[in-house]
Amino acid sequence: MSDLSKRIQSLAREAALLPQEEVLQISERNSELVIGIPKEESFQEKRVALVPEAVALLVARGHQVLIESGAGDQAHYSDTDYSESGARIVYDRRQVFQTGMVIKVEPPTLEEVELMGLRQTLISALQWTVQPKGLLEALVQKKTTAIAWDFLQNDNGIFPLVRAMGEIAGNSAVLIAGELLAGPEGRGTLFGGVSGVRPTEVVIIGAGTVGEFAARAAVGLGATVKVFDNSPHRLIRLQNALGQRLWTSTVQPSVLQEALRTADVAIGAIRGSGQRAPLVVSEPMVAGMRRGTVIVDVTIDRGGCFETSRVTSHERPTFTELDVIHYCVPNMPSRVSRTASKALSNIMAPLLLDFAADGGVEASVRRNHLARSGVYIFNGNVTHSGLAEEAGLPFKDLDLLLATF
Repeated sequence: MSDLSKRIQSLAREAALLPQEEVLQISERNSELVIGIPKEESFQEKRVALVPEAVALLVARGHQVLIESGAGDQAHYSDTDYSESGARIVYDRRQVFQTGMVIKVEPPTLEEVELMGLRQTLISALQWTVQPKGLLEALVQKKTTAIAWDFLQNDNGIFPLVRAMGEIAGNSAVLIAGELLAGPEGRGTLFGGVSGVRPTEVVIIGAGTVGEFAARAAVGLGATVKVFDNSPHRLIRLQNALGQRLWTSTVQPSVLQEALRTADVAIGAIRGSGQRAPLVVSEPMVAGMRRGTVIVDVTIDRGGCFETSRVTSHERPTFTELDVIHYCVPNMPSRVSRTASKALSNIMAPLLLDFAADGGVEASVRRNHLARSGVYIFNGNVTHSGLAEEAGLPFKDLDLLLATF
């Protein structure tokens, strides 16, 4: 044996005597999800909860997605788009509602809850003010764990999905107003204006997310913007967010009336703290506006903040009252259904992957603040005190329930 071979053997024996790292088995908590996506049948709802790209991501991670045929049609996604992404297209509506997890955009109807089995997870909007009577009781009887995507709140106190829909509504309000202002019933003017021409005057009532993005869009097009809100803090935050000075004021009737008299566009985006949006613009104030002015009432889904507002549809979106054009379509993000669906899906898909990585919904609710914040029913127990009180159902604290499971 050569000296080199002897040296190699010696080194090998020395290495064998050294302490070795212990290789431990890592337990896999990942659980497979079976997700059902039904076709939305609510009034004017065109969005879909998951887009094909998100479905492909979930399927690639080993999860199953069942989608009802035609669920993506109004968001301009075909059954072929979903099947090529790995989803299973089903034609029996009951099959979608028998999966372990049902994901919808709008709240379920009583008929849809009847199709569900026991102890399933439901993710949808809650929209308590328009819920049919008895829906909460029906979900409780099914021992459902229900998560409202409009309740989801991250560690920074932001409601990501609500904010995303607010961004869309704010931008859409300005684009819609521009179309109507230039149309045959409008003032025949270009939104924003050009050199040597008086810019469009826009009054925005509300300085929340919708108001912020409406202001961003209007300023970007060159309009003069005036923002009203009851909260000075929101007005200051809006100034800082836009990085420039805006004309702002608290909601004072005389000041608001004067601003509306010269406005070309008025956007209602104030939501208030109650179930109904505050009514801040009276009929006489609307009567004082110029002929062909445009009102876009984004708060119409909560009653509207203009006294002359009444609900319209995507098919017939406007009416003229007191020579002023009114656009009062609820669920404005549904008008741009593909964009809105992508925004929903961008937040929903990572949440679903967290559920799987944590070992299921129950385990994820324990660990994941975002998931936990959206729970209002847990295994058939109402965990939101306000909902329990309004529905006349017993309330149980989520922390205590988790301690017993």
